[in-house]
Amino acid sequence: MNIQEIIKSSLAENKFIYGVFTTRRNKSENPYKKITARPISIKSEKMIQFEKFTDKQAFHDNFTYDRAADEIVNLIVCEYRNINLFTEDADFQLVVSKKGSVKVTEKEPSRKQTETDHNKKKQYIINENEPCDFLTFLGIMNKDGAVYAKKYDKFRQINKFLEIVDDSLKGVKPEDDFMIIDFGCGKAYLTFALYYYFYFIRKINVKIVGLDLKEDVIEFCNKTAKNLNYENLEFIHGDIRDFEYKSNVDMIVTLHACDTATDAALVKAVKWNADYILSVPCCQHEFYDKIKAPDLEPMLKHGLIRERVSSLVTDSLRSLFLETKGYKVQLTEFIAMEHTPKNILIRAVKTNKDNVKAEKEYEDFKKFWNLNDLFIENYYNNR
Repeated sequence: MNIQEIIKSSLAENKFIYGVFTTRRNKSENPYKKITARPISIKSEKMIQFEKFTDKQAFHDNFTYDRAADEIVNLIVCEYRNINLFTEDADFQLVVSKKGSVKVTEKEPSRKQTETDHNKKKQYIINENEPCDFLTFLGIMNKDGAVYAKKYDKFRQINKFLEIVDDSLKGVKPEDDFMIIDFGCGKAYLTFALYYYFYFIRKINVKIVGLDLKEDVIEFCNKTAKNLNYENLEFIHGDIRDFEYKSNVDMIVTLHACDTATDAALVKAVKWNADYILSVPCCQHEFYDKIKAPDLEPMLKHGLIRERVSSLVTDSLRSLFLETKGYKVQLTEFIAMEHTPKNILIRAVKTNKDNVKAEKEYEDFKKFWNLNDLFIENYYNNR
């Protein structure tokens, strides 16, 4: 493995610890007598910080891991003669000759990853450096449990979702055969995470069905479940609106089901008397042309504002609808997916209590926005 491959591999597998670059090739063009590089985390995003030292000052640049790899290679090839790189696997000393040839000496690793003010490791439900079969199979971590840098956002997203699930079940011991349906499961990262959480962490014999409209995605997910020996996880090709399930359903998950597909999933959950609903709506178009509030017209006349307001009105109305059906509802922040910035999660837990206040708020809210013909009501009343 050459030095470029070593750098890219150590960064990709989160094994890069520290780098020191000294002995400038051209002092007149390079003002920095020394540069160091180390991993940090800024607002939960993993970066490499380059600290550049002049005689009197220090400057900082923070790069993504991909860009940092190119920067390190450039510093070796063009800027410095003496380089020390420290990774979890080995220490590397590089000496660059005047002609540009690089001599690499490899030694046993002498450093360990340390926490900094920027980079304190968070304890997750699924932790780093602990091998997890589905995360390895789906290319999020390697066989040793190291999370790939490019997949760290997905790793955080999975854990954030499991934290929400875990909090929803606080004080509850679900029984075996706990039934979950994931509407619009997509590539099913979170569906596999749910199975892993219930079956391997909570030790509950869960049953999960994932539903999606894409046949190739369903085929891939079923093959993956089979390869992982996740026997009680099944994926079905189908539409939320037409899907029926005759047995008891305990939890409904619907993440980024587009537009009124979210409402169809919520109605299914209510009709099936599901105890838990976790929904991240997406692409709320229904109310864009329907909302009317004369006093707010200076806002609503702008398309961008109208779009955002209609999205918030839609999710507020959905939460009120669920409250009228006996659910305790919270709107909480979720981590946005790659393909959408939507990050409001509706969490509803069944209470079986009548909520007269919610019914009045629901009707008053509709009246304020001049909303009458609602898909969620029509779909609920016609099921």
